Amino acid sequence: MVADKARVQSREFHFDDEDFRFVARLVKEKTGIVLADHKRDMVYGRLARRLRNLGLTTFKDYTDMIQGPDGDKELGSFVNALTTNLTKFFRENHHFEHLGQTAIPMVRERQRRNPEKRLRIWSAGSSSGEEPYSIAMTVRNALPNMKDWDARILATDIDTDMLTKGARGIYEKERAENIPPEYRSKYADEQPNGGIQLKPSVRDMISFKRLNLLGKWPMKGPFDIIFCRNVVIYFDKPTQKVLFDRYADLLHDDGFLYVGHSENLFNVTDRFKLIERSTYKKTY
Repeated sequence: MVADKARVQSREFHFDDEDFRFVARLVKEKTGIVLADHKRDMVYGRLARRLRNLGLTTFKDYTDMIQGPDGDKELGSFVNALTTNLTKFFRENHHFEHLGQTAIPMVRERQRRNPEKRLRIWSAGSSSGEEPYSIAMTVRNALPNMKDWDARILATDIDTDMLTKGARGIYEKERAENIPPEYRSKYADEQPNGGIQLKPSVRDMISFKRLNLLGKWPMKGPFDIIFCRNVVIYFDKPTQKVLFDRYADLLHDDGFLYVGHSENLFNVTDRFKLIERSTYKKTY
């Protein structure tokens, strides 16, 4: 307790219970993310940077600004500061193995007699782009006759800074290390600093769009596959149910949903059945 008080007193900006409650309430309203009490230090650290950038001296000034007539202009930066963007190429690789070995072959068989072969995949919570690019490389590897396919990937996130980075397709050396060598040689151009830029063959498959999962969805589907990994862990159960039911509405009848390793749909919705680790298939 003494250590906690000392830490609070040493902070650059005063940040009290009322400030935290305001932030938590606004984040829940705008994104569905639930900020538990133990996230106070994280919230302070991320928003303190905004106060410095804006030349403000108190959190009260900041909360007053967000509630003021020009508050909408700051909301994007507010959300960007508080959303988590931890990701990497081929994270939880068993999903990409299932995508290439099971999901894509099923779509290929379903579209076998269709002269206009169509594939639609949604990466919801795409962050800085590593996930949709991993999907694109897997798809190209699993569909040797890509010229015969209308294959598109929608990559959405609420964080505009991350979407801008994803659209560029440029990654530092450390971020690119998880790309399998055979994919890297085919789908990436090496940069002088050791980093990479993804080639147009995969960049052109992906559309990066800002989307708040709790708002209106302009797309109508149907999607064959949806990735929503390490996103709903921040939502409460009622919000998760609404979200997963909306996913089911947009998925093809035999579509697949991939979630994060610490997430599951048990007691949330019965519209999916678990078929492999954190891999679900639509039931109705």
